[in-house]
Amino acid sequence: MKKKVLSALVCAGLAGVLLAGCGSSSTDSSVASSTEDASSSKTYRIGICQLVQHEALDAATEGFQAALIDKLGKEHVEFDVQNASGDSATCSTITNQFVADGDDLILANATAALQAAASSTGDIPILGTSVTDYATALDISDWTGTVGSNISGTSDLPPLDQQADLIKELFPDATTVGILYCSAEPNSVYQADNMTTYLEELGYQVEIYTFADTNDVASVTQSACDGSDVLYIPTDNTAASCMETISNVATPANTPAIVGWEEGLNSTCAVATLAISYYDLGYQTGEMAYEILVNGADITTMAVETSPNVAKKYNADNCKTFGVSVSDEFEAYEVSEE
Repeated sequence: MKKKVLSALVCAGLAGVLLAGCGSSSTDSSVASSTEDASSSKTYRIGICQLVQHEALDAATEGFQAALIDKLGKEHVEFDVQNASGDSATCSTITNQFVADGDDLILANATAALQAAASSTGDIPILGTSVTDYATALDISDWTGTVGSNISGTSDLPPLDQQADLIKELFPDATTVGILYCSAEPNSVYQADNMTTYLEELGYQVEIYTFADTNDVASVTQSACDGSDVLYIPTDNTAASCMETISNVATPANTPAIVGWEEGLNSTCAVATLAISYYDLGYQTGEMAYEILVNGADITTMAVETSPNVAKKYNADNCKTFGVSVSDEFEAYEVSEE
């Protein structure tokens, strides 16, 4: 009799344990499910500070937004897109407002925007794009490829040695290359210094022509055309926004230009470039944002990325105008009608 009672108690105990286990499993599953639902229902707010409106920066912003919409769905991301109209102080006002609004992430489109965002917050993740040299922009002396704080992003730096080779390929008989850029943009100074070294190694004489702002672009361009066989214009936001002015001087002067960004080929003086796609660069930056926001990637360890794809692009009409011949390696650039 005692054995039967003991057996019954043991069975009852086991049944209780099994039922408790089932209840726990069901509860855990419900918690996990509710957590996933909460995550999938979150709407991320992202502030975008773009230094100035021109085709390259516009394309980067569009690519960034497209990546996050593709990955999150349009209903789960809100963009506050602000344009600083080329003014660094306005960049600071914009990024300070993003911080006050409690945005989940800031996209800084161009160097001045990145510098402003970096000064505004050390907590909110910041991704830069259309920034050439992060070390110069952020005054980092021991650059290792990673900023190491709340900042990462993508660089639009084209392979400068290959840009110099491009000039040699298309203008083998030229003697003087004029480098034209805005002295207020540190990334342009970096590019000009390095291009000077590469071009001098190829046997060119290099002359530097800088303008302080948009007011003296035409006069400085005229001086550059007077003293150069060909111009090199690096990835420079002020120059990019003034390409019509530059072309209005350079084209009548019969002085062709190699430019550092693809959209510069929309001008009438630019013949070729070693191009990256700013849309693709922005999209790549958007993918980084997704990793940070959704997958919890540690931005402090995220290396600054560059575009994996470059291509030789040329403007067929401009090459004809300046009598420049290109090889089959070059892709024809489709000039925007806008």
